[in-house]
Amino acid sequence: MKHLFFLLLSPLCFLTTKSQSYKKLHYDAILIDTHNDIPSSTIEKKVQFDTNLKGKTHSDLNRMKEGGIDVQIFSIFCGPEQEHPYAFANREIDSVYAWCNRNPGKMMLVKTPAQLQQAVKAKKLAAMLGVEGGHMIENDLNKLDTFFNRGVRYMTLTWNNSTDWATSAADETLKGDSLKHKGLTDFGKQIVNRMNDLGMMVDISHNGEQTFWDVINTTTKPIIASHSSVWNLCKHRRNLKDEQIKAIGKNGGVIHLNFYAGFIDSTYEAKAMAFVAQHKSSVDSLIALKIQPDYAAIMVGEIYKDEVRNFRPHLSVLIDHLDYIVKLIGVDHVGLGSDFDGIEAPPLELNGVEDYPLVTKALLERGYSEKDIRKILGGNFIRVFKANAVK
Repeated sequence: MKHLFFLLLSPLCFLTTKSQSYKKLHYDAILIDTHNDIPSSTIEKKVQFDTNLKGKTHSDLNRMKEGGIDVQIFSIFCGPEQEHPYAFANREIDSVYAWCNRNPGKMMLVKTPAQLQQAVKAKKLAAMLGVEGGHMIENDLNKLDTFFNRGVRYMTLTWNNSTDWATSAADETLKGDSLKHKGLTDFGKQIVNRMNDLGMMVDISHNGEQTFWDVINTTTKPIIASHSSVWNLCKHRRNLKDEQIKAIGKNGGVIHLNFYAGFIDSTYEAKAMAFVAQHKSSVDSLIALKIQPDYAAIMVGEIYKDEVRNFRPHLSVLIDHLDYIVKLIGVDHVGLGSDFDGIEAPPLELNGVEDYPLVTKALLERGYSEKDIRKILGGNFIRVFKANAVK
């Protein structure tokens, strides 16, 4: 009987040890998420980031601590329908500043790699800023400089909308030959050069293929994709094809995986479109209340979350994208850019930032070493951040 008890107990001991192991590694490593849309979400939902928002958002300050996030790059975003995008972006930046000022013991604004390390050492959330959409500089290099001076350390050259100087993935795919130009104009190349000079990382998420290749041929610094996944596994225009992935590896850059179901699961988009069509009246009513159209669809997904849950993919699908990039260009070129609070459907296991430890658990189960997991969680981003910073 003693032997039977031992046999029953052994698997339980193994599972407990493994559980403790992934949690220890997760909280010991530096975890960096390069894309979270909570600044926009708090404006649209009229809530405060530094309050308990569980059930209302994917993120809040205390849940970021719970999830082991050490560095969060907050997405500064507005859609093209905003009449004054630069002013709107600064309003969102003001929000992040206010959060830091109200919570000096819990978070601090970070502009340099040294400040990042300082925040991590002090066990404060290192708050960084990334502008999602070049339209927010309003074709003005001085506004780009102002963003940098306020702490913006990457800019996504386009969102779904093109600018006068760069074409988006959406427009290159849907409008094609009707576009006035494809890729970067001469002014677009000036912007890339200015970002390199400043020490602002060039983010190619949302960029059209021609824009991507023009960036590769223009930049003198490693680039990032702050929230993109693999086209060959999910053929969405927002994802990166093999040749693009290889080019980012050669450039020394990093692809930070987007958690959105529509970018990791090839079956999701058709289901999501049917869902939005079914709830069109709800989406329209939110838009009528001046909610940004992109967020109206997200908020309806949250209202009917049980319906959406039925077609959300599992975390393993996200890890498949990570495996694919690692096999193609190596573990030094992949990270995490969740897009939390900018999406209605992350993987089933990841209902909010507090669930981040499950990513580390999944990586261990796939056989990644502790050293490689530390790179994926944050080390790779730190390398690129340092490579872009002006000495």
